[in-house]
Amino acid sequence: MSHVQRIALLSSPAEEAQVALAALELRHGRCTPEEADVLVALGGDGFMLQTLHRYGGLGKPVYGMKLGTVGFLMNQYHADDDLPARILAAEPAILHPLQMIAHTESGASVTSLAYNEVSLLRQTRQTANICIELNGEVRLGELVCDGVMLATPAGSTAYNFSAHGPILPLGANVMALTPIAPFRPRRWRGAVLKSGAEVRFRVIDPHKRPVSATADSHEVRDVTEVLVRESREHCVTLLFDPEHNLEERILIEQFTV
Repeated sequence: MSHVQRIALLSSPAEEAQVALAALELRHGRCTPEEADVLVALGGDGFMLQTLHRYGGLGKPVYGMKLGTVGFLMNQYHADDDLPARILAAEPAILHPLQMIAHTESGASVTSLAYNEVSLLRQTRQTANICIELNGEVRLGELVCDGVMLATPAGSTAYNFSAHGPILPLGANVMALTPIAPFRPRRWRGAVLKSGAEVRFRVIDPHKRPVSATADSHEVRDVTEVLVRESREHCVTLLFDPEHNLEERILIEQFTV
């Protein structure tokens, strides 16, 4: 960024974040996201995702500061720092979300975006039976599992990594397809796909074995089919301090034992 004139300060409901918000508003004033040059999100990764979903369409860069439990997508919070100077020195990371189109047993079609991952999960004690198609071709006729997910590089260190999926480098133009507690085929551990791939999940016997689909925090129940692909029409810009940018954080995660 070449200049910062107007900063919109946004905060999670957490007490620590609210205290920081009040202190920063005294120094920088108040500005709406629509009027701002940059958005500053105070909270954790959950609040950052909420901010991206709510304001991503404005096309404004977002600089996050960690005042929550998890802060992989956030910078460190320092009360006495020159915030405009930190923002000017920050490095951008452009993220493209996944677009989920979920069809339900009732005949509804729901479209949603995911900056971390799209996940399908069993709704009852019965395992989920899911057929996986890649670019119109069946690649796995039946996956018996608790669920399956498709994750972006930015989201690969979150739920995907907990499910033993790979950590993906930013800018590699790939996605992680990762099973959740697979029962059959037991040895299948997922796949790394090109970002332009179109993945279709078909639920086998959805009445007996109901499945839900979730794009980040937006859940759709009783799905029969879910189409997921990267959305090139949507993008957001996150800003990170140079000494600890998002690419460096992903490398740190890859070499952490």
